[in-house]
Amino acid sequence: MTHTTISAAFAIPQLLRGTARIFPLHSALLQLKYSALCSCTMNGIMKSKKKTDHLARTANNFRQEVISPAKVCGITNESETVKRLRLAVTNKDFTFKAGQWVDFFIPEVAIVGGFSICSSPGLLEQDGVLELAVKHTVHPPAHWIHTQCSLDSEVALRVGGNFFFDPQPADSPVNLVLIAGGVGINPLFSILLHVADFHRNQESEKNGYKMGTVKLYYSAKNTSELLFKNNIFGLMNEFPGKITCSFHVTQQSSQICEELQPYITEGRISEKELEKHVFKDTLWYICGPPPMIESISKLLENFGVPTDCIYFEKWW
Repeated sequence: MTHTTISAAFAIPQLLRGTARIFPLHSALLQLKYSALCSCTMNGIMKSKKKTDHLARTANNFRQEVISPAKVCGITNESETVKRLRLAVTNKDFTFKAGQWVDFFIPEVAIVGGFSICSSPGLLEQDGVLELAVKHTVHPPAHWIHTQCSLDSEVALRVGGNFFFDPQPADSPVNLVLIAGGVGINPLFSILLHVADFHRNQESEKNGYKMGTVKLYYSAKNTSELLFKNNIFGLMNEFPGKITCSFHVTQQSSQICEELQPYITEGRISEKELEKHVFKDTLWYICGPPPMIESISKLLENFGVPTDCIYFEKWW
């Protein structure tokens, strides 16, 4: 994703348009808070004076106009530090593409959160729900999710983001390589679930998009921080050869359990692993800490991968 330098002072009021329809009392607080940000800028590394300012960091990204009320209908612990929320959305105009994020409006919190959606568009279409997986931090929206959010809590959502996979029926088949670091798995897991939906529908929809293969490389500190691993194992078993995954851990201090050992590599994702996927019909999606993205993007370019085949999302 490429970001041009802009002034947040001009962008923020535009981003907040429509919040009064959802939270009229808190809209004024949001306007006052963000009108003070006169010197924030963004570039390819997403620098800003306020690291946690989601609206400022994403001011030049695509955003939908619609802001939709949502209600929390499920909360589970995805790991010791990550909560997985399920949110019910009744607004039929609310849609998203696999890989996108939401602005997350909380009535009693003035700061707007930004979280990647980790469920598939198909789940929203069928059941009217979407999912987020949020790591615990001191950032007010994430802190609220971990300390105050409960079933039936009401929030509001707005979809945004230029990082997504949304092929159309007439598009040529492609293979995907997804590379995730830490909680950067969220948008890539959404894409992985979307790919699974394509595979399930291929037999019944003769004119639908013909999906290629997907390889996921997923790196985290240790096995307890590998989110969605049971779901990913399920997809690998359901679509052998079509969906494959290599898990990596970089700071594992305990013994890896026997059932995980065949799938786990200790150490970082290697150049040799990635180089074997360099083909002209392959698209690369990367999400994780900026140093990881910059290193892998440069590596892929050195391999001769065209820049228009490399997509990335920087959140930190």
